[in-house]
Amino acid sequence: MSKDVSAGILSFRRRGELEVLLAHPGGPYWAKKDAGAWTIPKGLVDPGEELLAAALREFTEETRFAARAPFIPLAPVKQKGGKVVHAFACEGDFDPRALVGNTFEIEWPPKSGKRKSFPEIDRVAWFRLDAAREKLLTYQLPFLEELESILKQS
Repeated sequence: MSKDVSAGILSFRRRGELEVLLAHPGGPYWAKKDAGAWTIPKGLVDPGEELLAAALREFTEETRFAARAPFIPLAPVKQKGGKVVHAFACEGDFDPRALVGNTFEIEWPPKSGKRKSFPEIDRVAWFRLDAAREKLLTYQLPFLEELESILKQS
């Protein structure tokens, strides 16, 4: 795999209505963005790594939650820049207050010479599908549509 391939987990639960767990990116660029800014927990696939293994690793690194089988592979989507994102859906019921994730460091403020650490994900939350469609990055919307379709058939 390469820097052009990511994998992640779309966790869902049924609380009367179907809900999905979405993550809000951390850091100063995303701080004031909400609608259309959320994502599934995901990250780069290492060379030689299987897609599901990468998705599980990234999910745990970014949240400290452990996703469990069975996993539903969803059709990959492509970001504007060309990166392909693979997703696997699974049922789970994680407490958003228990989020503990990785951090990254950047120069902040820009050109200040100072480095500051930020969480990769600053929060996670459960959303019903109608709200999730407003929150999720546009290119990831097909994941919601496919999951909803698969679950209606089962």
